[in-house]
This record gives sequence, structure tokens and C-alpha cells, in this order.
Amino acid sequence: MLALGCDHGGYELMQEVKKHLENRGIAYHDFGCSSTESVDYPIYGKKVAEAVARGEFEKGILICGTGIGISIAANKVKGIRAALCTDCFCAEATRLHNDANILAMGGRVVGPGLALKIVDTFLDTPFSGDERHIRRIEMIEDK
Repeated sequence: MLALGCDHGGYELMQEVKKHLENRGIAYHDFGCSSTESVDYPIYGKKVAEAVARGEFEKGILICGTGIGISIAANKVKGIRAALCTDCFCAEATRLHNDANILAMGGRVVGPGLALKIVDTFLDTPFSGDERHIRRIEMIEDK
């Protein structure tokens, strides 16, 4: 099950992502927001990140206008590796190398066609498990 969250700048793209997940049969919980009315992205970034960090959800998807702010907010939560992706190469690399657990995108940066391919790449790419990548993730987490 996935945790989803967005602000007003990501609302429309998130609706496309939700339809796509439903078509793929992937369950999700939507933490909001619920319209294009202006809201504060850190609220939604934190809700999703905390739920993923607690282990309630395996992964999350966050969308704001650029993806930058909401990914910064999510990465403040211990154990979260939120990656802002604007193409499929980045989505694949962050799963393979960083075992990223949250995908962030910009609703004003990527169109729905590309965004859905990024989502699929992120969700379908496993972590490599390579020792050098594990070592680097541990360095990020200060273990």
C-alpha cells in the first residue's frame, strides 16, 4: 500500500496518479490535499513521510508544484529517502542505488504522461542490495 500526499500545485497530477494506481490495482491512502485551494506543502510531506517511516506504508508519492519543497519536508523525517524525479532514469537510479522510499514530483514540471511512467519505474524497480549502496545509505542515516 502506498501513502500519497500533495499540495494545491500537485493536486491535478495526483488525481492522474491515483487513477493510474487504481488501474494497476495498487492500493493507496490519500493524505490530502483535497483541492487546488492553496495549502502548505510541509503538512502533507510530513504526514506521508511519518506514515512511511512508521512502516504503515512501504512507499509514498508526494507532489507539489516543483516537487522540491515537499521532498525537503519529507526528508526531515528520520528514515525517509524522498527523491525528486523528473525522468525515468532518475526514478530507476534512486530505487537501485538509494532504496528511496518516497517519490516526489512537480505537478508544474512533468506532464501526466511522463509522470505515470516515472511512477511505474519507481514502483517496479527493486533496490539492488549492492553492498556499496547499503554502505552509502547507512552513511546518510548516520548508523
